[in-house]
Amino acid sequence: MAKQIIGAGGGHGGIAAAHLLAKRGYDVTVYERHTRENMGYDWTDIFDKKGFFAAEMDLPAPDKFCLKQDMTFIGPGETIKLQQHTEPDKLEIQMERKAIYDHLIENAERSGVRFVFNCEVEAPIMLGSRVAGIQTAQGAVYADLVIDACGISSPLRTKLPAYLGVQNEVQQYEQFYVYRAFFNKACETKEDKFKVQLLREGKLGISWVAAEEEHTDVLIGRFEPFDLAEVERSVASLRKDNPAIGTEIVRGGQFVHIPVRQPLGVLVADGYAAIGDSAFMTVPIIGSGIANSLKAAKLLCGAVTADAEGAYSAYTLWKYQCDFYKEIGANLAPLACVKLLLTRLEPADLDYIFETGILNADDMTIDADSTSLAAMFSGMTMDDLKTKAGGLVKNVGVLKKILRLGKEIGVATAVTAAMPKTYDPDKVLRWVKSYNACFKH
Repeated sequence: MAKQIIGAGGGHGGIAAAHLLAKRGYDVTVYERHTRENMGYDWTDIFDKKGFFAAEMDLPAPDKFCLKQDMTFIGPGETIKLQQHTEPDKLEIQMERKAIYDHLIENAERSGVRFVFNCEVEAPIMLGSRVAGIQTAQGAVYADLVIDACGISSPLRTKLPAYLGVQNEVQQYEQFYVYRAFFNKACETKEDKFKVQLLREGKLGISWVAAEEEHTDVLIGRFEPFDLAEVERSVASLRKDNPAIGTEIVRGGQFVHIPVRQPLGVLVADGYAAIGDSAFMTVPIIGSGIANSLKAAKLLCGAVTADAEGAYSAYTLWKYQCDFYKEIGANLAPLACVKLLLTRLEPADLDYIFETGILNADDMTIDADSTSLAAMFSGMTMDDLKTKAGGLVKNVGVLKKILRLGKEIGVATAVTAAMPKTYDPDKVLRWVKSYNACFKH
């Protein structure tokens, strides 16, 4: 009899893992709180197309996606612009989120995955220290393994016993509060069609304005919650510099919050594995996690299929943890330190960094496939290094913050590398305590 696997929540990585496991003969059912037609936000997403290949899926039809525009980054004082120049073969794809879900679900259903929509996942069912199933609004469901893809506020992860070592709650500066809407396009824009402004008006966060063919995409993101009145004020301010923003919302208009932090320190427990936003797999400084989640699905499938006895214990699932950190997580942890630097910079600091070339256009190539600092600065020349060093030594305040960042990256890298290679509860609990401590604001 095939092992019973539950996909709790319809996150991208969870559906991809369900697809891969069903292809290999497992009995997989996904429980999702939304109806099929209401899956996904009413907006587009940008991500690395190789995620589909990792999840053993073809690309969607060509009419379902386009290539991302290069972004123009603007500092708080708007004194200088840094224009991306991404090589054509490295451009990410842009897709409607609903189209992404259509593609994932269609692949999963062809592989034999069953979906139960409009079914709220409420809590894990514990038998001793093992996750034995899920409690849903429609009753209890038991399985040999539960894959948690319920998102940043997962009712499974947040209700697991503390002794398992799986971090329950998201801390300050670990999530980004976002409002996004598509306005009617009031006029054409010839230059800087995708503008990202950092620390606009001194607010700790970003704004973007992307003038597309049929509308103008506006995003406002902060590290603190904000309300519709603040949205209206911010959009009115953005409109002064971006006349393409019309006055009518034609799509979107939603508040969401996304993880912008290091990956979850412990991804597994007996009968349980977290993936996607439940496991904080986004790139911390850009908030994109779809590609990482799809790639993680392949790694989780490998750990499950390697467990010939079907124990699905923390010990056997630890292979997933190790493989994820080797392939993805170890590179994301230093980027979480960079995100913390951004929360400490004053607007004047960031303007100085832009104006003196400490950060230049070539550095602004980070994307959903560049999950490491090495990738971000791989093209740095000796002249670049001299420019950056020269700018830093002339500003003691900025230099101190950069030196602190360097120390934090070094510690986080060393601690992440010291993750236990096999699962031992005491060793894992000691390690994850040290790991989480690396990312205090």
